[in-house]
Amino acid sequence: MMFEFEELLNEATERSGGLSDFGPDDFRFPMQRLLTALEQEAELNEMGKLNQRERLLGLLVARLRTEEYIRRYPEILEERVGPSFSIIGLGRTGTTMLHRMLSSDDRLFSLRWYESRNPAPLPGDDEGDGVDSRIKEAEAEVEAMLEASPDLIAAHPMDAHAPDEEIMLLEHAFMSGNPEAFCSVPRYARQLEDADARPGYAYLDRLLRFLQWQKKRAGQDADRWVLKTPHHIGFVDVLFETFPDSKVILTHRDPVQTIPSMCSLIHSIRVLNSDRVDAIEIGHQWSSRLVRMMDRCMDIHEKYPERFMNIQYRDLIADPMTSARQIYDFVDMEWTSEAESGMRKWAVEHAREKRPVHSYTLEQYGFTEESLRRDFARYYECFIDPML
Repeated sequence: MMFEFEELLNEATERSGGLSDFGPDDFRFPMQRLLTALEQEAELNEMGKLNQRERLLGLLVARLRTEEYIRRYPEILEERVGPSFSIIGLGRTGTTMLHRMLSSDDRLFSLRWYESRNPAPLPGDDEGDGVDSRIKEAEAEVEAMLEASPDLIAAHPMDAHAPDEEIMLLEHAFMSGNPEAFCSVPRYARQLEDADARPGYAYLDRLLRFLQWQKKRAGQDADRWVLKTPHHIGFVDVLFETFPDSKVILTHRDPVQTIPSMCSLIHSIRVLNSDRVDAIEIGHQWSSRLVRMMDRCMDIHEKYPERFMNIQYRDLIADPMTSARQIYDFVDMEWTSEAESGMRKWAVEHAREKRPVHSYTLEQYGFTEESLRRDFARYYECFIDPML
């Protein structure tokens, strides 16, 4: 079988050169649940099966390498994630742009794509010669994805070197929403949505400590992370519980503009793994899921308003430096001319018009303006003026 649990564990051990400690055992049940979904729900084609099997093996090998580092350097777990902040919101609300712009300030730790795929350095890379083979491996992965689905670059700025989402770190705990992006697994996605998310966030904390230790050894002088993933909107309570000093930057944009765009991104990913990709199905799955997750987020927002800062997409795009300064005030960071200069340079070098136009329609995914405004009625009432 392509997705047999013990077989995958054994192969990961072989690939790692005989390592056997996968870390906290609470990954086992979520992984087994995912394997069942990939076998029974996902309707993967042969390439999709190979892709997902290799992804699973990569996650397992990364866990083995991580635990080996922690065994060799137990001080890793003495690291603490400081008063960090997370940029969250519905997808397509400017979170990527804001995250990458702020990450140009080296007083902030940020997760890079290549680190998210391989939190532990690859064998031989800890010998002090400055070579990081993770980067080359990540570049090859991004190149392969863009070759297989050229529309991806219009939907999302793929970059192996750039800051990216910690949803890919949660994937190492097998408690990430990524599988629902790769293929249609609605039963699995709902199980994950309703499961206790604490083990996944505990492992996220473990990986951030490990990466923070690496960044400090490389000479970065920072005391907090700027994190980002829309996935957190459904689990803000667990995020706050896991990182008690954290705050949230919540970005807002009209769902009529964001939800079809998000569905288009999912569409361009699913075609990599399945011959049956139904746009209407994607629209239903993702819009209903995001309504539920945003409702959870608004519940926590009402409970802890002092831990949230709200930013409208239109304001962010119109004047990103003002938004950045407001964020620094909110998280009690000093605004410096060096930080502003770095952000302005990033904004010029990564202007949206340098990428292809992202094309999609409401109707393509089964939406009308009226249906989205009805489904997201509470969100509109709290944060969106449909006349603007």
